[in-house]
Amino acid sequence: MRPRSMTGFGRGEANEGGRSWTAEIRTVNHRFLDQRVTLPAAFTGLEEQVKKLVAGQQDRGRTEICLTCQGEVSGAAQLTVDMELARQYHRCLLRLKEQLGLNGAVELRDLLPQRGIIIQQEQSADIEQEWPLIEQAVTAALVDCARMREQEGQALKTELNSRLDQFTALVAEIESAVPQLVAQRHQELKERIAKLLTGMDIDPARLAQEAAIMADKADVTEEIVRLSSHISQFRSFLDSDEPCGRRLDFLLQEFLREVNTLASKISNAAVARLGVEMKNEIEKLREQVQNIE
Repeated sequence: MRPRSMTGFGRGEANEGGRSWTAEIRTVNHRFLDQRVTLPAAFTGLEEQVKKLVAGQQDRGRTEICLTCQGEVSGAAQLTVDMELARQYHRCLLRLKEQLGLNGAVELRDLLPQRGIIIQQEQSADIEQEWPLIEQAVTAALVDCARMREQEGQALKTELNSRLDQFTALVAEIESAVPQLVAQRHQELKERIAKLLTGMDIDPARLAQEAAIMADKADVTEEIVRLSSHISQFRSFLDSDEPCGRRLDFLLQEFLREVNTLASKISNAAVARLGVEMKNEIEKLREQVQNIE
């Protein structure tokens, strides 16, 4: 199932008794779980329940949930007509026509603009009665969205594994060159020290020992081992059934730390080139990881 992309869309519906609730969910990448719920005004009291339902299915990402209803629901506004007031307006208009000598009859369009004839009455919504339908619609939308996020996640996993293979190949290339690089560094240091100490009485064994110690400082075996461990962890997280985006992002920071240390230890043009390529691959991996839940 994992990893899942943080980009997705889902739609769900629930119908009963002539009314229909529709839920639409849109998600994009975000560092944390950030929810925005849009409900009809009479049902805003259910916002926290909707958020709790979503939080049970998603670990992070910016999530927009829009709920709409069609049909008659409890709490919908009701329109009523004040017939007595309408009769009074009608009589007043007739008197005006008579007193002012105006022609024509009093029509409906003359009454409609008058205040108070048509009254909108707000009713208290029975939100708990509607919650089962809303929950059903949101759950269906979450399932639909999760399906899309999982499909996107599999594509991301394929891309990440491909990038990781390229990065692993670069690490292996440096690893195979380490013995020769260390030996070369040892010889260069030995010759440089010998040149600096020309004419001085220095024990050749001690000279060789000091050169070896300095050359060992250029040994990047430890960094190679740690990078190999990080690569293995990265693949393991990709195969796990839990959200792994944050862990992968942390591992990439460790990748970069080891590559920087490695490049600083070995003053070699070929290694410098490989180091640049490795950093480039890390950046490409990071771009993809940013969209993983």
